Amino acid sequence: MKPELIKEVTYVPYSGNMAAAEAMRQINPDVVAAYPITPQTELMQFFAEFVANGLVDTEYIPVESEHSAMSACVGAAAAGSRAMTATAGPGLAYMWEVLGIASGMRLPIVMTVVNRALSAPINIHGDQSDMMGARDQGWIMLFSENAEEQYDNLIQAFKIAEDERTRLPVMVGMDGFVISHSIERVRLLPDKAVEEFVGEPKVMYSLLDVDNPITHGPVAMTDSYMEFKRQQREAMMEAYKVIREVGEQFEEAFGRKYEHIETYKTDDADYILIIIGSTAGTAKYVIDRVREKGIKVGLIKIRTYRPFPYYDVMDAIEASNCKAIGVFDRAETFGAVGGPLYSDVATAMHLRGKSYPMVSFIYGLGGRDTNVHHIEEAIDKVVQKAAGKEVPLINYLNLNE
Repeated sequence: MKPELIKEVTYVPYSGNMAAAEAMRQINPDVVAAYPITPQTELMQFFAEFVANGLVDTEYIPVESEHSAMSACVGAAAAGSRAMTATAGPGLAYMWEVLGIASGMRLPIVMTVVNRALSAPINIHGDQSDMMGARDQGWIMLFSENAEEQYDNLIQAFKIAEDERTRLPVMVGMDGFVISHSIERVRLLPDKAVEEFVGEPKVMYSLLDVDNPITHGPVAMTDSYMEFKRQQREAMMEAYKVIREVGEQFEEAFGRKYEHIETYKTDDADYILIIIGSTAGTAKYVIDRVREKGIKVGLIKIRTYRPFPYYDVMDAIEASNCKAIGVFDRAETFGAVGGPLYSDVATAMHLRGKSYPMVSFIYGLGGRDTNVHHIEEAIDKVVQKAAGKEVPLINYLNLNE
């Protein structure tokens, strides 16, 4: 049995990678398979120390590639083990084939993705191109604004993944370096409390259950393949309810509530920004500043990206005084209008039969700085759009011209 290290709520100066590794220690997964890639590498180094020091019961497998890491997790989860891994950027891209296998086999694997730019050119810094590129691979996707949210989201992830209504893998993203390597205050929960919250593994259809033999990963031809995919869609729709329920359970246990979205000063907002990840924190600060000048701006931060919370987003917009919206994407969708988040917000409006003026902002690609002044510039464009002035549909923030 692993020793109990944290016996009461403790506040520590941790980076996102340290917080994620601590959550993994407390979850105590059966199997962790991983391959190093910047900026994820130190996360697994921290966890490997826990393994070496006997602080977890985990079978730790250092593999030769990210494709192998996810393959090992697939095998472990199919056998009934709790399996975890972590990766970043090109590592997630290298897993692409196995991501669909994990979700198609309905395996509740949990993975941290330290969001990193994709090549080429080679770039090791943070943007969300990696997870956005994998958004249609059938994984539940959560994003974190800061290190504490990454810790809390990972603790909730297995309850979401293992629920009988879902049985889908979960990836939890945090912006590379901005969160993964920055030190901030993090609330750590007691080991026992986390253990009780996560609960015992809910094993279904284990390969090791010799009394009830099953087949994993069979061939499905034209007569059955679509039915499997339809079942995955239904499971993802069920995940919408499960994520909310687990967030409510987390609040009941630990006092902090998690929803699909977080709203900030939207009730009376004339202008709304919609953002994923760490930049939401900067935006909150800017919103406070511009409100002192009488410009009523609010924020919708997306926590759950898949399944996308279309109705939550529209509920928040319609409850405000919204005149125009600025959508911030830290990823591109070449050939489409705006970034991936922009497309989802446009779909949300269509589902409600609404039409608000929208401006697309592409920002932070390859780790490009997005500071207070850039967000103020974006707000100014949204205000102009609301006033009927001509504003480019797609705007790159902090672009070298």
